[in-house]
Amino acid sequence: MDSTQSEPLDYLVVGGGPAGLQLGQLLQAAGRGYRILESGPAAGTFFRTFPRHRKLISINKVHNGTDDPELNLRMDWNSLLSPDDRLLFTRYSKRYFPHADDLVRYLADFAEAFKLDIAYDTRAERIRRGADGGFVVTDQHGQEHHARRLVMATGLTRPNTPEIPGIETAEDYSVVSVDPEDFTDQRVLILGKGNSALETADNLVETAAVIHVAGPHSIRMAWNSHYVGHLRAVNNNFLDTYQLKSQNALLDGHVLAIDKDPDGTGYRVRFSFSRADEVVKELRYDRVIVCTGFRFDASVFAPDCRPELVIDDRFAALTPAYESVNVPGLYFAGTLMQQRDFKKSTGGFIHGFRYAVRALSRILDERHHDRPWPHEPLDTSPSALADAVVARVNRSSALWQQFGVLGDLIVTAPGEPARYHEEVPVAYAHESQLTDGAEYFTVTLEYGPDHDKVDPFDITVRRTAQNSVDDAFDAAYLHPVIRHFRAGEPLGTHHMAENLENEWDHPEVHRAPLARFFAHELDLQPSAVRR
Repeated sequence: MDSTQSEPLDYLVVGGGPAGLQLGQLLQAAGRGYRILESGPAAGTFFRTFPRHRKLISINKVHNGTDDPELNLRMDWNSLLSPDDRLLFTRYSKRYFPHADDLVRYLADFAEAFKLDIAYDTRAERIRRGADGGFVVTDQHGQEHHARRLVMATGLTRPNTPEIPGIETAEDYSVVSVDPEDFTDQRVLILGKGNSALETADNLVETAAVIHVAGPHSIRMAWNSHYVGHLRAVNNNFLDTYQLKSQNALLDGHVLAIDKDPDGTGYRVRFSFSRADEVVKELRYDRVIVCTGFRFDASVFAPDCRPELVIDDRFAALTPAYESVNVPGLYFAGTLMQQRDFKKSTGGFIHGFRYAVRALSRILDERHHDRPWPHEPLDTSPSALADAVVARVNRSSALWQQFGVLGDLIVTAPGEPARYHEEVPVAYAHESQLTDGAEYFTVTLEYGPDHDKVDPFDITVRRTAQNSVDDAFDAAYLHPVIRHFRAGEPLGTHHMAENLENEWDHPEVHRAPLARFFAHELDLQPSAVRR
């Protein structure tokens, strides 16, 4: 910890995981006064325990056939953004689904490489407003830390335990044994239908007699929803054992009560089946494991600065600037940012929030340090605009990973060069000074609006949208979308055609229609479009 910085600091960052480290590196590079408070003895404490079975589901694809570092980040879901190309996670593991210990090692090296100001073994136990309007964080040692602004990068740390009578007698995912031999010939009930639940079930298929995985909702597959927090294929082996009648099952419905036998040898669970006219049955198990996820812990906040919570009180409610809706100066980084794109994009994962954190750093620069969002001047001819967009959508990792959430922004004004701003949160663009009263275009990569309602393996769904100009608007797969706004009001939309290789640069299929769109939207004659 750099004790030479005087308080109040510009920023206190609570949490030394990947988001805290990413923001710390950016704040340090910008010359801001900051400190990261980390409850554990080293960076990335969460990943020392989770996932319990130590296999990450964030992919680590090392060999992509290109030496373009930006393109490679599309397939590297664990690296933080860094000016040092030696600090890539792909140097730490060659495994597609790497071991969590490799991530712990990587995060420690990242913190050390930049000599980040981190106070380890420092747990925030109380957060209140200071007399100067800033924030005061009191740690477990009674020491106070002062800053003008506070960024919570703690992630989701409290178990998201359902309110079920008797659930306190069950075992929690965070502490249950991961040794399959401990479950030999036992009947096991797992509550939850996400990756932690199915990861746990898959670990037990060789030893447990019966495994039931239960929850009120149907399983959502990530390959269908394109939300990587839904069930991943690497964890779906259990579904095979269910459908092929191997004494395992998915139960759709609600657990009404969990009663532990007086002798402590088992459980009686009352279950209401959703697909059997709410039939209630009592089922017997030897073990009950709760795998229902986590939630944000707001208990450390004093009433005068406690953030409003949403989504069943699991997340703080955020503005488009990742700031608390009711506590000015309180910002959020990392997986807590996913409140803005919950189950729609990648804000809950490193490969998504690393870009959102960079966007947050630029928002903080704009708001509090008079540093404008970076931009490049651009000729306003339709050809120049089309060329700039084609170049970006074919290479950008940020637009690729934070699909529909982050977009490039082109601001135009008569008689002036356009301003090309990269990686602006789309919702923020509409309300920021960047577009105040202006005419502008947003550039995003998006799936079709009903992409999660169709079978992605049904070849009839793709129809002619692949490389088809006429059907581009109906594309279900990821593709570029360019929208035109004036003072926040939508004026026009252009969809670029899908492409199997994600290369949107065909002169007639991609570039020419885009240039015609810009010509029309800028009220230029078609003859102004250069072929």
